[in-house]
Amino acid sequence: MKNYQQELGIENRHLEQMISMAKKQLSSAKISIEKKEADIILSKKEMWEDSTHSFSNLYSFQGFHELVSFNQFANPLSDNISEQERLADKIWSLENVIKSPYFARINFKFDDEDTYEKIYIGRTSLTGEKAYDIYIYDWRSPIASVFYRFGTGEAFYEVPGGKVTGEVNLKRQYEINNGNLEYFFDSDIQIVDEFLRKLLSGNTSAKMKTIVETIQKDQDLVIRDMENDLMMVQGAAGSGKTSIGLHRAAYLMYKGLTSKLSSNNIIIISPNTLFEEYISNVLPELGERNVGSVIFEDLFRRILQNTQIQTRNQLLESLISSNDNKRRFIMKSSMEFKASFQFKEILNRFIQDLQRNWIDFNDIYYDGKIIADRQLMKTRILAGDKTTLLGLRLQKLEYSILEIVHELRKSRIKKLEEFIAKNTDHSFDAKEFARLLSIDESTVLINEIRKFTRLNIMKLYKRLFHDKKYFYRLAQGIKLPECIEIIIDETSKNLKGDHLSYEDALALAFLNVKTNGCDVDKNIKQVVIDEAQDYYPLHFEILKDLFPIARYTILGDINQTIEKQEDLSLYDQICKILCKEKSVLITLDKSYRCTNEILEYSTKFISGGSKIKSFSRKGEVPGVYEAFSSSELTNMLIKEIQLCNKTGYRSVGLICKTEKDAIRLYDQLKDRIHIRLVKGDSVEDLNGTFIIPVCMSKGLEFDAVLICNANKKHFNTEDDKNLLYIACTRALHRLNLFYFGEISPLL
Repeated sequence: MKNYQQELGIENRHLEQMISMAKKQLSSAKISIEKKEADIILSKKEMWEDSTHSFSNLYSFQGFHELVSFNQFANPLSDNISEQERLADKIWSLENVIKSPYFARINFKFDDEDTYEKIYIGRTSLTGEKAYDIYIYDWRSPIASVFYRFGTGEAFYEVPGGKVTGEVNLKRQYEINNGNLEYFFDSDIQIVDEFLRKLLSGNTSAKMKTIVETIQKDQDLVIRDMENDLMMVQGAAGSGKTSIGLHRAAYLMYKGLTSKLSSNNIIIISPNTLFEEYISNVLPELGERNVGSVIFEDLFRRILQNTQIQTRNQLLESLISSNDNKRRFIMKSSMEFKASFQFKEILNRFIQDLQRNWIDFNDIYYDGKIIADRQLMKTRILAGDKTTLLGLRLQKLEYSILEIVHELRKSRIKKLEEFIAKNTDHSFDAKEFARLLSIDESTVLINEIRKFTRLNIMKLYKRLFHDKKYFYRLAQGIKLPECIEIIIDETSKNLKGDHLSYEDALALAFLNVKTNGCDVDKNIKQVVIDEAQDYYPLHFEILKDLFPIARYTILGDINQTIEKQEDLSLYDQICKILCKEKSVLITLDKSYRCTNEILEYSTKFISGGSKIKSFSRKGEVPGVYEAFSSSELTNMLIKEIQLCNKTGYRSVGLICKTEKDAIRLYDQLKDRIHIRLVKGDSVEDLNGTFIIPVCMSKGLEFDAVLICNANKKHFNTEDDKNLLYIACTRALHRLNLFYFGEISPLL
């Protein structure tokens, strides 16, 4: 105890020094940013006063000198704004350092030295006036990897120049809140596990938290991997794969001078907007802001533009809530087929055939003469560079025709002037009237040209399904689903409506990208995809073309599919499609979320469930409770919610199979207890009690989970097993299942 008290005094003095240093730097940064803001205001004022008179003429030949003058103001202004943003980031970082400067320390002795150096590790670094004076190391720094990967004894870390070896004689962890050192402990593997177990025993938060204090060795290897262009992680529910993906993004934004990525080089693809909101705090807490995050439907909208699209959640709701087995089978088959390698091949054949048989080239006349022969235009397109997309070749053809028109336009206007002067009442303004007539002619002409140079992908896609004989001719030699006739008929009917089904949006997006290309963030160098098991081959084909220079971090769990069954071959498919030089699949088979008892109960719904390891946190055995009427079921749920609240749980999730079930239950409970409904693309702060459909709950976690109406009517198929696995593994501490009617045979 005496030793601990002595060390506590030393650590408190060191903490005070670090906070004092950070406060001093913060004060200096605030003075600098105030001065910089004043400079920006002054620069804007000078630019406005000295150059506003020539704004309208800046880019004309006569305005050249004004443009030079304008740039003399604009460039310093841009530099000042960049410096202001850098200072704002520094202030934000220092304010966080003052609250909690570091969370760990190692004593490391380099092989060529005699003394141990104290290495303090935090979420961000703290340096002295000289950059090489490092008082706190960023958790992403090379030396910090020693903390995550080694105990006491021999250790090493990698730097660009090779391997640095040495020895660790102390690993220490701290709990610092609002500048106060609450406790510290010197850790070995057993103590670290106990610390993590204690941390996991606490309540969940409204948003996902960082895990820098508790990153495990296998997780750290994934986060810091720089060798692979394609990093795939198959992770059990609760294995931390999403956190790892986000921490990896933060690491890539920190790493090195040549490989460092900025926020506009990374994009995160999330399963839905609720999950997007849930993870939104992680990267900012790690010091990285403004990283783009989208759901796949956002990409659809960018590619297809102004098209009403069914969301994936709407598709899943239709599938899960359908009581018509035949109808559900057709919907699943249609989705699976239209997103498959087989349909991709049909679409590729269709694209090849478009230029031969589906583009209605017409002779183009101007000033009474033919300026573009339809047969010659077709030959030019067919003989064109096949590496250039068809849509771009057609646009080049359009530009070449318009160049001819431009050359002939002067003589055409002259003819029009002569005609107007002789034959109309506009002889006094013949030039102006001729110019207007020429513009009208050009507009009509451009519209005629664009009938064949601008592809109407929707119209072409409809024709593909309208002509069955043609469809089957394209599909020759390709294995088709048994219900293909029904799929074709249903698709043809659906395409007449205002809304596009999810699978048709996927196919149309593929066609657009393959014919016209798409300028969606071409500077993206790293794509992080979560819930990869939700996607099909066509999704990855689209991503490959949208982000051609990107490396990928792909996170998934084959046991958490909803409308399909998956196995590890999913990752082989992804490798085949993305075709990266170096790829690796990492399996994370330890779950940190659930208690032993919840995990053991959950894994009985999946094949090979025993392969998932538990972190050995004990809790209550999940219970299955029967109600004898609908009203009794409602009362049981209310009683359970009240018990959870009394226990101190911050978040309670009532998970229903479908959105319809969730709405119905919400209507029964809303007047009796405070509760919120999550549906569609809700964006919620996950504190309190929620009713949520199972497909929306993926990736989320709750202190307590109540699975509502686990009866035979709701859960009885192979797909339903996956739904139960997903629902059960949302629970951290408490899981109970309730039903009315005949119990589900899966239980």
